[in-house]
Amino acid sequence: MTQLDKNLIRQATTANSYDAATRTFEAVIATMTPVVRRDAQGPFNEVLDPATLGASAGMPLLDSHRTDSVRDLLGRVLSTRVEGNQVIAKLQLSTASDTDPIAQRIADGSLTGVSIGYRVTGWTESAGATGQRQKTPTAWTLTEVTLTTNPADPNARVRHQEALGATARPSETTTTNRADNPTSQTGADMPDVIQTTPEQDAERTRRSSIRTLVRSAGLSAEIADDLIDQDSTVDQAKAAVFDATQTRTAPVIRTHAPQNDDPAVITRRMSDAVAVRMNGGDCPDDAKQYLGDSLLDMARDGLTRSGVSVRGLSADEVFTRAAHGTSDFPLVVSNAMGKVAADSYKAAESPLKQLGRQRVLRDFKASTSIRIGEMGRLEEIAESGEIKATGRAETGESMSLKTYARGINVSRNLLVNDDLNLLGDMTAAFGAAAAQTEADEMVKLLTNNPNLSDGTPVFDATRGNIADVPASLSDAGAGHSALSNARKAMRGFTGTDGKTLINVVPKYLLVGPYSETYAEQLLAALYPTNVDDVNVMGQKLTLLVEPRITDDSWYVFADPARVASMAYGYLASAQGVQIQRAEAWDTLGIKFRAFLDFGTGWSDWRGAYQNPGNN
Repeated sequence: MTQLDKNLIRQATTANSYDAATRTFEAVIATMTPVVRRDAQGPFNEVLDPATLGASAGMPLLDSHRTDSVRDLLGRVLSTRVEGNQVIAKLQLSTASDTDPIAQRIADGSLTGVSIGYRVTGWTESAGATGQRQKTPTAWTLTEVTLTTNPADPNARVRHQEALGATARPSETTTTNRADNPTSQTGADMPDVIQTTPEQDAERTRRSSIRTLVRSAGLSAEIADDLIDQDSTVDQAKAAVFDATQTRTAPVIRTHAPQNDDPAVITRRMSDAVAVRMNGGDCPDDAKQYLGDSLLDMARDGLTRSGVSVRGLSADEVFTRAAHGTSDFPLVVSNAMGKVAADSYKAAESPLKQLGRQRVLRDFKASTSIRIGEMGRLEEIAESGEIKATGRAETGESMSLKTYARGINVSRNLLVNDDLNLLGDMTAAFGAAAAQTEADEMVKLLTNNPNLSDGTPVFDATRGNIADVPASLSDAGAGHSALSNARKAMRGFTGTDGKTLINVVPKYLLVGPYSETYAEQLLAALYPTNVDDVNVMGQKLTLLVEPRITDDSWYVFADPARVASMAYGYLASAQGVQIQRAEAWDTLGIKFRAFLDFGTGWSDWRGAYQNPGNN
C-alpha cells in the first residue's frame, strides 16, 4: 500500500440571515464590549446589563440614528431577546421602494453595522477590573435600532448563519487517504473511499455534544476545548457547564445611544446643578455632570434640544432665543430658584407655625373651621328604659387666603457673567421674605386679640384664659407661680357644652426676646437633693421665642394635634413660596415672580393662655 497523507477537510457555510420574501433579518444589536464615555468627572466605561433591560417592542428601524425625515424610517423591530451575552433583534424592512437599495446591501453583506438607542432611569458606579470608572444602569429600555456604516460596537452586526463547523481540530475532521502519486487509468487524481470506525464515530459525537452544550450555555469555546482535551464524558461536561453558569458574572453589553434624552430628566438634573452652584450643598450624583456647565452652556443645550441651531450665535442672541422661545432653559433657572427659595423659606420660618394646624384650601373664599361639641356623659337607664338622644353643639371660625408677591429681573449681564452667587442671594431673599410675611401675619393675629364668632376676644377673663394678675418671667418666684396658674386654668377648660372637661395639656411656652433668658432659667432642669425642689415645668414645656413680640407678655399653648387654637393655610396647588417665570419682552434678561398664597386665623381659644406681663 502506498504512503498515505492526511488532509483536513472542514465544511462551513456563512449565509446571510436576510429573508427576501418577508424582508426580515436578524442582527446582534449589543454585545459585551464596553463603551468609553465622558461626563463632568472625566472618562468612564459604560456597561449595560441585559438583566435590567425592560420590555421593548414596536421600536423603529432607522438610518444612522436620523429622525429628520420620514425617509429615515427604514422599518421596524419585530422582537428582541437575550442570548447569552448578546442582545438579538429581529428586524423588518419597509416594503417602500426607497428601502430596496438598503435590502440589497444587507443581502449581499456590504451593510452589516447596527447600533441602538436607549433610555436609562438610573445608574450605579463602580471601579472596573483595572481601576477605571464603570457605570451600569439600574434599568434601561430600547428606543430604536439603527443601521449604520460606523457602529460604535464593532461586534454589533447583521446576523449570519453559524458555520457548521468550528475551528478545525485534527481529531474532528474527516480523514481522506490519498496515495503519494495516485493516478487512475485516465491519469486523474482519485481520493480513496472514506473509512471510519465505530470508535471514531463515537468520538465525533462526544465532541459535538460537548461543543453544543457549551455554546448553548453562552460559554466560551475554550471551555469546550478544555473539556474535550480532558476526555470528559457528556455527563461530566453537563456538570461542568452547570457549575460554570452558576459562578459566572452577568453578561454586559454596550451601545451607541445617548445616556438619557428625556427632556424632563435633563431639566431636573440641570436645575439641581444650578441650585447647588447658587446655594451650595450636596449635588445629586446624576446632576454632577452639569456642575461645570455655565448658564450659557445650558441655554445652548436647551436650544439645540428644541431644534434650534446655535452655530454663529452670540451670547446675547443665545439667551434671547432661549428665554423667549420653546427651550427648557427658563424652566431650568426657575426650578433652581424655586429650590433655593424653598430652602431659605424653611430656614426662616416663624416658630408660631408650630402652634397652629396647617390647612389646605381649594380657593380664596372664606373657609370655616367647624368645632363639634362634646358628647357629654352616658346616662344610666332603667331596665327596658328609653335611650335618650342628645345633640352636639357646633362652633366655627373662618379664615381666607391672601396673595403676596414680588418680582425679580435676571438681567442679561448676570446671565452672561454667569454670576450665580448674586442670583442665589436674590432668590434666598425671596424665600426669607415669604417666611417674614407669614410670621408678620401670625404675630399680628396673636397680639391683636381679635373677636371670635361669639363676639368675645380670644383672650378674655370670661373665658378664663388670661391671667388675673399679670406677672413677668423676670421674677422667678412670681413667674413660677404664674406658670402653675396657667397650667391649672388650662386643665379646667371645658368643651362647647360648658360642662365637659377636655383636659388641655400645656406644651409650648411662647415669649419674646425680653423674656427669653428668664424663661430659659425658669425651665432649666434642676438636679436637687430634695424631691420638693424639682422644677416640674422644666420637663413639661418647650420654649419658643418670637422676636416680633416686643414686651414681656408670654403665652402657653397646647399641642395643636390635641387642641388647635391657631390655623394657617395655603392654596392646594401652591403650598409655600412659589417661583414662576413671567413673560416679558421689555427686558433683555428673564423676569421671574415670587408669590405666596397664605392665610391664618383662630380656630378655638381653648388651647391658648396669655399672661400680659408687667410691661
